[in-house]
Amino acid sequence: MQQPSPIATGLLCRCPRCGKGKLFAGYLKIVPVCPECGLDLKFADSGDGPAIFVIFLVAPLVILMALVVGAVFNPPPYVHLMLWIPTTLALSLLLLPPFKGVLVALQYRHDAHEGHQ
Repeated sequence: MQQPSPIATGLLCRCPRCGKGKLFAGYLKIVPVCPECGLDLKFADSGDGPAIFVIFLVAPLVILMALVVGAVFNPPPYVHLMLWIPTTLALSLLLLPPFKGVLVALQYRHDAHEGHQ
């Protein structure tokens, strides 16, 4: 049986083995076991990785949009605050679960575990 793509299953927040079961029990809480295939997801610890990737994606995007809006419309500073703080928060919160899903799926695909000494 061919394994589903880790990128596709991660972005859809699905089980990395079967691609069907939900990966999250809450916003970012990973289910202990896949309800579809029974995969034990105790191995899944993405740490701060998803947040770092989201920061590296959202920050340049928001800065670019702020520069374009500033150049085209020249709004006062308070308008920038009203636009970009909610945009940054919304994009960050929307992107965290899929990025965490991708990292968990990649951990599963590559059988990644914590380092031991």
